[in-house]
Amino acid sequence: MEETDDIKFMRRCLELASKAEGLTYPNPMVGSVIVYDGKILGEGFHLRSGESHAEVNAISSVLDKTKLKLSTLYVNLEPCSHFGKTPPCADLIISSGIQKVVVGTNDTSEKISGKGIMRLMEAGCEVRTGVLEEDCRRLNRRFFTFHEKKRPYITLKWAQSSDGFLDIIRSENHSTEPNWITGKPERVLVHKWRASEQAILVGAGTVRADNPRLNVREWKGADPMKLILSSSGSLKKDAFLNNTDGKTIVFTHNSGEDIPGVVMVVLREVVPASAQICDYLYSCGIQSLFIEGGAVVLNHFISTGLWDEARIFTGDGHFREGVKAPLIKGIPFSKSDFSGSTLEIYLKNDS
Repeated sequence: MEETDDIKFMRRCLELASKAEGLTYPNPMVGSVIVYDGKILGEGFHLRSGESHAEVNAISSVLDKTKLKLSTLYVNLEPCSHFGKTPPCADLIISSGIQKVVVGTNDTSEKISGKGIMRLMEAGCEVRTGVLEEDCRRLNRRFFTFHEKKRPYITLKWAQSSDGFLDIIRSENHSTEPNWITGKPERVLVHKWRASEQAILVGAGTVRADNPRLNVREWKGADPMKLILSSSGSLKKDAFLNNTDGKTIVFTHNSGEDIPGVVMVVLREVVPASAQICDYLYSCGIQSLFIEGGAVVLNHFISTGLWDEARIFTGDGHFREGVKAPLIKGIPFSKSDFSGSTLEIYLKNDS
């Protein structure tokens, strides 16, 4: 099937928007291009909250502003219509004289929710919507999940042996470090993923066994907020992750434990921990949660249905026995091969 101009230019919007992945919170990722006579006249994307939006940067990049009246503006997300840290983009589009606007998908947040498109149409603009809508929603899945489901977008990640184990059986004198299933390229990719998320969660067992840093030392970006789920709240006070940058929160049922420099959140017994963690993160404005283990934490979120995406590395090696990897059912999204493992990504079927 031949690609239409609308699809071609919307793909460019998505390409531009993705350049700022992990940098725009709490705002969505947005890219915009301005097309005149079938060619891109200007383009831009939103880099971070408080700075100019994509449409503003795209319009500003056009040298000959007289051509705007005969141009079409493409944007992957509905232009904003309210005053926040910056003025409404819909007003700027109207005042610039642009008559045609192509929108990838509507913004379903309460502040906008169709108001941007309505303002453009009331001003006489021709507006087309729904171009590559699935791709546009996928790019901003964290933003949409936060506003529509009132919780963060939850990504599960684990590595398992070819025979389905997360780890070997650890002896008491086993060194406190990871038992690597994947290689260096996969670990760099995981750090890239971490840089795109606002919070990362592991269980107390993972902390005791691996003493993880949970940062992005293999990639450029901000470290996510570190979360630990520990029923007892009993953790080593010199744990490595407590000595790294960023905030650490421990979710626990034990109100008596106190760890210097760590926020302790006491959970209620009668409500699943997963639901309480989601509620807490939503109240803090956290749009994404990356869960890296261990088996108890992963299985808990799977059993309560609080997950959106699973990224599973399967290594070439056999363990024969150990900690069983979770079982999960989802819609296959992608599959890619590394030198020593295969990565499969699944999406939750909400239908």
